[in-house]
Amino acid sequence: PPVSYMHICETESFSMGVFLLRGGACIPLHDHPGMNGMLKVLYGTLRIACMDALPAAAAAPPPPPAPGPCLRALLRSRQHYTPASPPCLLSPHTDNLHQIDAVDGPAAFLDILAPPYDPEHGRDCHYYRLLEGPPAGAEPALPREVWLLETAPAADFWCGGEPYPGPRVCP
Repeated sequence: PPVSYMHICETESFSMGVFLLRGGACIPLHDHPGMNGMLKVLYGTLRIACMDALPAAAAAPPPPPAPGPCLRALLRSRQHYTPASPPCLLSPHTDNLHQIDAVDGPAAFLDILAPPYDPEHGRDCHYYRLLEGPPAGAEPALPREVWLLETAPAADFWCGGEPYPGPRVCP
């Protein structure tokens, strides 16, 4: 698979695991509703694009034509992270929407979410697609407002599982 997940531990308070990405692999734009998170690169280089959902506003420009409901967001950053970088932190309101790309080869990162996914309590992952592409030529300045369409993950994305060979972590 392009992405593998090594589950380490999960309690009612948090989940912890390691994601392994092949060179050029991408974890598509997704969210962690009502959750805090920390991504710490262990190996390789990741490019992480972070966005914040914006509230509906009367003065907001209308979304481009789309086959479903749209979400207005603020594309805040697009940064490279290496093992020497501080962790990428997300909260329920800041950087909660993000896309993760492996750059220049394979990469691995520690992923901690608090609280963990729980669809029965509204904490289930949703995937999105950016409705408008960047303008031709230079990379647009950030931050900038964008429109997102909730969608199924891309057909070429799937996540396999890897066994965790380390010591028991959960109490």
